[in-house]
Amino acid sequence: MEEQVIRKYLFLEDLESWLLSQGINETFAQFFKVAISLAAIFILALIADFIAKRIFLTTMARVARRTKTDWDDVLVEKRFFHRLAHFAPAIVVYLTLGIALYDYSPKVTLFLQALTKIYMIFIAINVFNAFIDTVNEIYQELPYAKNRPIKGYLQVLKIIIYVFAGILVIGIIINKNPASILVGLGASTAVLMLVFKDVITGLVASIQLSANEMLRLGDWIEMPGRNLDGTVVDISLTTVKVQNFDNTITTVPPFALINESFKNWRGMEESAGRRVMKSIIIDSKTVKFCDKQLIQKLSNINLIASKVKDIDVDKLHETDPIQLMNVGAQTNLNLFRQYVQEYLNHHPEVNKNLTLVVRLKQPIEYGIPLEIYCFLKEKRFVQFEIIQSEIIDHIMAALPVFDLKVFQRMSSDDIRAIAKGN
Repeated sequence: MEEQVIRKYLFLEDLESWLLSQGINETFAQFFKVAISLAAIFILALIADFIAKRIFLTTMARVARRTKTDWDDVLVEKRFFHRLAHFAPAIVVYLTLGIALYDYSPKVTLFLQALTKIYMIFIAINVFNAFIDTVNEIYQELPYAKNRPIKGYLQVLKIIIYVFAGILVIGIIINKNPASILVGLGASTAVLMLVFKDVITGLVASIQLSANEMLRLGDWIEMPGRNLDGTVVDISLTTVKVQNFDNTITTVPPFALINESFKNWRGMEESAGRRVMKSIIIDSKTVKFCDKQLIQKLSNINLIASKVKDIDVDKLHETDPIQLMNVGAQTNLNLFRQYVQEYLNHHPEVNKNLTLVVRLKQPIEYGIPLEIYCFLKEKRFVQFEIIQSEIIDHIMAALPVFDLKVFQRMSSDDIRAIAKGN
């Protein structure tokens, strides 16, 4: 092999012989030959780098712009070809380095070649990372990517590549076959499992979250134990990032979502409505039987006119509660509850196909809770709150029409008014 190299690069020997014939000592002549060889390698590496970066990269960028597919554009964006171009000068140096130093210093040659191989391994890792990132970004554009994220699996693949790259680098440094290093690692499996415990746990949790469709990108989740309430923006191997509604980012490990309970609002978003469940505390002292005057006033309300007209007002000429009770008079609270029911039935934003009920709950020390339970068609947060508020304030404003009042604690102004006899 050495003889073939000498014959192939005979000009180096001729150069050294010529320098010796000029009276230059052997050490300087050999050093000068090596210096010229290294300079030539450096120039060749620069030419290879220029061709790879100026010509290859420019060509690939133009091709990516002209094609209709997106994957090549993402490869350019993730600098895949830019990182791949670093191989050109590295390969030139590796192939020519041994020739320049073959008879000068074998140890230096082996050392520099080992450094070059390590450098090429790091280039390969960067190229692989760019390719994996491209695969993930292209996958995110697919319609089912939201339900089946693969970022965690790709991170596992990266970790495997890092481990193998590290084994290759160690093998180059200690000048041993990487296969023998892998055999030695088998005895230290328990140590590796301890080191990568979080990674393994995160991988298992990520698989469970994905397989059981417990969590997807864009889901609104609540986890009070960790002060978490917002939208899932990222699911990786070891972390789940949630952007809270105050724009802060909360990061939790995937296994926390498996071991602890959390609320996922996806079911609501995919359903036909978002629930409204509000209670208004009615002052129990204002509940009474409706007399003739009140019924005549309520008969002008369109939503309950049909219910009020069936009431025989002639029987309600008395104002005594006992007399009204004897003739079966309606209570103002009952008519108000029916009014709210009809109001919701006629509201355009209320979904009538889902549960809709207005009920009285167990009386409490503050009064009688009137609960509104229904579902709105609008599920977006801001619009939902606006419609819900409009419904509640309408109901509150309708209370006095029925001679009802909402319970409210006495304020200091109320106490002063009582003291003044007002």
